[in-house]
Amino acid sequence: KAAFAVPQRLDACFFSSVPSQPVPPLAQTLQGYLKALEPLLPPQELSHTRRMVQEFGRSGGLGPQLQEGLERRAMLTKNWISPSWVQWAYLESRQPLPVHSSPAISLPRRDYNGWRSQLVFASKLIAAVLDFKAKINTGQLPVEHMRGKPLCMELYPLLFSSCRIPGPKHDYVTHHRRSPTHITVVRNYQFFQLEVYNSDGSRLTESQIHSQLLRIRSQSWKTDKEPMGILTSEHRHTWGQAYNRLLTDKLNRESVRMIETGLFSLCLDSPVMRISDEKYASRKAAQVLHGGGTFSNSGNRWFDKTLQFVVGEDGSWGLLYEQATAEGPPIATLLHHILDYCEKPDPKRAPLVPLPMPKKLYFHIDREIKRDIEHAKQNLDILINDLDVNVFNFKRFGKELPKQHRLSPHSFIQVAMQLAYYRVHNEVCATCDMVSQRMFRGGRTEFVRSPINQTLRFILAFDDASLSREAKVQLFREAVDAYSELIAQAFKGHGIDRHLLGLKLQAIEEGYSIPKVFMDTAYGVATHWKLRTGQVPANTDSVMCFGPLVPDGYAICYNPQADHVHFSITAFNCCEETNAEKLALTLKDTLCRLQELLQPTV
Repeated sequence: KAAFAVPQRLDACFFSSVPSQPVPPLAQTLQGYLKALEPLLPPQELSHTRRMVQEFGRSGGLGPQLQEGLERRAMLTKNWISPSWVQWAYLESRQPLPVHSSPAISLPRRDYNGWRSQLVFASKLIAAVLDFKAKINTGQLPVEHMRGKPLCMELYPLLFSSCRIPGPKHDYVTHHRRSPTHITVVRNYQFFQLEVYNSDGSRLTESQIHSQLLRIRSQSWKTDKEPMGILTSEHRHTWGQAYNRLLTDKLNRESVRMIETGLFSLCLDSPVMRISDEKYASRKAAQVLHGGGTFSNSGNRWFDKTLQFVVGEDGSWGLLYEQATAEGPPIATLLHHILDYCEKPDPKRAPLVPLPMPKKLYFHIDREIKRDIEHAKQNLDILINDLDVNVFNFKRFGKELPKQHRLSPHSFIQVAMQLAYYRVHNEVCATCDMVSQRMFRGGRTEFVRSPINQTLRFILAFDDASLSREAKVQLFREAVDAYSELIAQAFKGHGIDRHLLGLKLQAIEEGYSIPKVFMDTAYGVATHWKLRTGQVPANTDSVMCFGPLVPDGYAICYNPQADHVHFSITAFNCCEETNAEKLALTLKDTLCRLQELLQPTV
């Protein structure tokens, strides 16, 4: 096992032209932090925090000393912040992976209904993913670019044969350097090891895969099997304890290892209750995200696995991924490859070679493990019932409208979301927008913070009848352009969020108490992300979905296309203040009103 090991032959093509991630100037980050606080804090609190920040950043103070430590780290390591970020944000988090962490991507429904077509499409999907993996292994995957700059491609080989392992205080990720030759197929809570390569190393054809899936179906009729996968949905500490108990048995140890080492997992979901077309998109996204509950398909998941493809009998399908290893843009590239591949006919005839029967993975379930499963079932159903999911396709316009007015579509939507939140809650809130840092070697993500002063000025002016349309358009343009500048700074490696985290962790590493600036009430307010947002632009009509970061917050994902935008909004039912449907309706109305502001004749 090797955590995050990249095959050597890929190293040159994946890293050659990608620079190291810079450590931003300390004064710039502290100034940016104070700017981000201005719309969120009353003047008196802001003055107190400003004095604290100035003390932290003064010449000869603790801030410059920690900055020097980060700059030394940057010279000695591949990336000065990404490993620490992954450890802090993901592996040390004790929250359950479903809803709280792992994002789901729901794709357009395939034109089929029934188990026969389900297996035909699943065979095509498996063949497509194996074809994508072959392109990675042979260096045929084109290097991606953003704003004309090449991106670091190191995440791609790590997508396969990797798995998150629970631990008592923190998790870790295993990536199997000697790539195994099997995947895991799950149906009716039963796991199977399916070999997808022939003895000569060639990939199984679609028809060979299909014949194996038929065999798996014949061995997995609905029974009273315990849903072992439910255990992986637990609080990480609880699952870590159950995991250790599970592995004391040799049979369990072998079965778990087969799941963990597999290239990826395929979940063949059973039919779910029919629902109105209006709510179908939301239900479909929720199915991929968490499986629908213990009486539905949640037992078909192994949430620790980096890649899990979900294929339903009704034509629904999608992908669930684990964030410690994977992230949105590479996943979108993989899905685009799958969709392209699925348009092509099967290029190969199946050789007349008998294939070994797929191996069913068995578990020995004693009284303690059965109790663990029962507790996990109860907790997951509570979590699922608490989550409100609202997915919709905004069809009035897409990214072409902002472009016509020389505005960034990404920033346009971000300002629209801030305005919609304000119209629902009569206040602004701390918001994080995740943007890529893959233009740097080993780069992962950065949070762009909002609202900013320009956004707040526009929000307060929006319903002011004394202001002219032209004045409002100018304020809107200033808000969008100012946000675009923050994104541009982040793309240069000059975002503030990861830098602040790095300074805090550097203080701990050097043996200092956590600096006062990070213990200040303002820091808590600024990082209580009531809006967790993310744009995952894709060439497909897909939508990503994940849960809020805080109990009284929302998560909003969006995928802008030329003439429409896909949105998903989630909130927790336990919070009386938040309501995903109300925010969705307000966001739709807000987008329409912004169009009227820019194009009053429309």
